[in-house]
Amino acid sequence: MAELAQPLVGTPEPAARKLRRDIGLLGLLFASLGSIIGAGWLFGALYASSLAGPAAVISWVLGGGVVMLLALTHAELGGMYPVAGGSARFPRYAFGNLIGFTSGWIAFLGAVTVGPIMVEAMLLYSSNYISSLTTVSGGRPVLTVQGYFVAGALLLVFCTINVIGVRWLADINLVAVCWKLLIPAVTVVALIATSAHTANFTAHGGFMPFGWKGVFLALSSGGVIFAGLGFEQAVQLGGETRNPRRNIPFAIIGGMSVAIVLYIALQVAFILALDPSELSKGWGAVTFSGNGHLFGPFAALATALGLGWLAVLLYTDAVVSPGGTGLIYTGASARLTFALGRNGFIPSAFARLTPRGTPFFAIAFSFICGLVILLPFPGWQQLVGFISAAAVAVYAMAPLALGALRRQDPTRPRPFKLPAASFLAPGAFVAASEILLFTGWAVMWKLIVAILIGFALLALSAATDSTARNLSLDWRSAVWLWPYLLGMGAISYLSSFDTNTPSSIPLLGLHGPRNELTFGWDILVVAVFSLVIYALAIRSRLPAHRALEYIGDPTVEEPEGVDARP
Repeated sequence: MAELAQPLVGTPEPAARKLRRDIGLLGLLFASLGSIIGAGWLFGALYASSLAGPAAVISWVLGGGVVMLLALTHAELGGMYPVAGGSARFPRYAFGNLIGFTSGWIAFLGAVTVGPIMVEAMLLYSSNYISSLTTVSGGRPVLTVQGYFVAGALLLVFCTINVIGVRWLADINLVAVCWKLLIPAVTVVALIATSAHTANFTAHGGFMPFGWKGVFLALSSGGVIFAGLGFEQAVQLGGETRNPRRNIPFAIIGGMSVAIVLYIALQVAFILALDPSELSKGWGAVTFSGNGHLFGPFAALATALGLGWLAVLLYTDAVVSPGGTGLIYTGASARLTFALGRNGFIPSAFARLTPRGTPFFAIAFSFICGLVILLPFPGWQQLVGFISAAAVAVYAMAPLALGALRRQDPTRPRPFKLPAASFLAPGAFVAASEILLFTGWAVMWKLIVAILIGFALLALSAATDSTARNLSLDWRSAVWLWPYLLGMGAISYLSSFDTNTPSSIPLLGLHGPRNELTFGWDILVVAVFSLVIYALAIRSRLPAHRALEYIGDPTVEEPEGVDARP
């Protein structure tokens, strides 16, 4: 229990209070699966095929494989270290406090924005029936005053469920996920049974009309990778599940497997169901009339095919799916805040637990952040989209942590052990870096700025809080961080990706992307660069004794001396 006994963590809650392990195997699986399958599936097939044509199927296979590889690294780490807010803690175990704070900060930004986004999505879809919830300002939908209060009430419901206890969260999510799985599955069967234009797979430019670059662009800009994000919720809730060493790997791998199969089936069904006339202007110009722009192409296809009952189900799912995802992410953002408090990066109040064993202050903070994010700031949705994309940067930390912890903590039991980790761990890191490249310069520079803001907050905390002031940042073990971020920024700036979305930093005179590293070369450069960074990170990892001090007893979530047997 060395980690929890250090002065930097403190003992914020009474000895009798601990995270309650109330989530069973099925509950944790559904938490992971419910976060992966949100409202994004309603549009993902259209966006991917507009960039890759029928080869979008390959994009889903490749994207599913990449995310599964990243998920497998989380499965090993989650089984070894069943702690709440694992994304903020695994990198700290391997590389120390600075890397731990960086990963936790980015993970928190990504998670805390999802709840408000999903609430707004619910109200946007609901405005088809209750028009007073939203209005149009500057060409984009924003909440009205009435809509804002309804959104705040929904966020409060999400937070209340989380405060009541993780068992309530798991039970309610289980019902929501059953619905979220049923509707896409029914959609696939109904569309293929009603309309199957197999010629669409070779029409208008053949199977791969935009080449391999289109396939790779669909991974990022088409939303393929981001449709697979969310499996880590099983890790964030890892401190609250029974038999975590078994349940966490099962939930991660099981959730990803089901989601990959479902997404590929949806893409195939979408291509088959398209009327050939809708492809008259090519794959990049497929449009839908009626409510297709609001509820997605599947609803439009159902209406056109006379499947009115399916369209109604899809309209309903457009409200239910984001609600279920928002509920889980509200809990996840609170657990990440809890983890940052445990690690001493933010005030210890965020690590306090209620008598029910839930982090009340962390949940309340997520609620306040959600209210702020819901404010109709001009362009905030675009900014939030970029921050959410930075979740990939957090995923990239897991293979690094796995490679280091295999050397620092080799004897710890591993309920799931990644096979051929010496090859797959660096491969997963390269894959995550390639995804960052595909997202484009506009994402990379905002990601770097977001990290700088986090460092400023850490410095402010150190200046005003004695606990943070005494915190060792383990600079030597973080020596690889800045070369990686700045190097990825430079490659992205010079790359061929996302050239249709030029972005600039006026203060630095940078206007990119430049397309000087042409397609193929930029991918190769990132692969080689990532392998160099991986080797540097492993070489600069914490000494084994220091890593073990940070790890302590990961099955215990309270001060030393408290019996926390599950």
